[in-house]
Amino acid sequence: MSIIIIDWQSFLHAIISFFSGIPTLIPDTPYTPVIAAVAGGVFPALAWLWFWRREDAPHPEPRRLIALAFFAGMVTVAVVIPIQKYVATFLATQAVIFTAWSAIEEVTKYFAARVTVLWRREDDEPIDPVIYMVAVALGFAAIENALFLLSPLSGNTVTQTIMTGNLRFVGATLLHVLSSAVIGVALALSFYKPRAAKRVYAAVGVILAIALHSAFNFLILNTAEEHLLRTFGLVWLGLIALLAVLEYVKRIHPILKARFS
Repeated sequence: MSIIIIDWQSFLHAIISFFSGIPTLIPDTPYTPVIAAVAGGVFPALAWLWFWRREDAPHPEPRRLIALAFFAGMVTVAVVIPIQKYVATFLATQAVIFTAWSAIEEVTKYFAARVTVLWRREDDEPIDPVIYMVAVALGFAAIENALFLLSPLSGNTVTQTIMTGNLRFVGATLLHVLSSAVIGVALALSFYKPRAAKRVYAAVGVILAIALHSAFNFLILNTAEEHLLRTFGLVWLGLIALLAVLEYVKRIHPILKARFS
């Protein structure tokens, strides 16, 4: 068994170098900041989508449905932002605001997946809800990160954007994947259960996703900038645990229905 040692300083430098190079690849026009921001948000999300689709390699989901889920996540951002702004006017502290925002994001992402892809006949094995939830999360993260990059790019460099943004850009995509995948796993575990049990599992999954998202935001608010990579390290550990759970999910089959009922 090989042990992978990640040099976080080199990893962060590589990310910054990549995004710093994006604007130089695009002709200098009034739309350059927008194009660069969209590229910086969408391309990494698509790379992650390619990785997660490999988890469903034996029976891959149709590309059109994966694209639909990804697009649904992108559109969801436009729904979430005004709701978050409205709700924030009634809340007093940052901690409560970020908890409410986490709840709004997770519930809306699940709703987007439910109305676009989770009801279709192609969602026919336990791993499928996880893949669809991840696709929605990556679409959401793509636009959220593009908006994060857009304003600073109009006047500063991408390097400054990432560094002055409390390194949020590095972990936001992974957090969205992890929290939405938790909902997907809950749906997977209840895939062959009665309809009432599926509702309970879905509710628990959403609650766990909100708790995870809120905990990450709480750590970001209360962690010194020089220690933020430790917080992102916890997200990486969560993803490793998720991959282990997915191996279990892949082994759930109809023949085992009685065992999980």
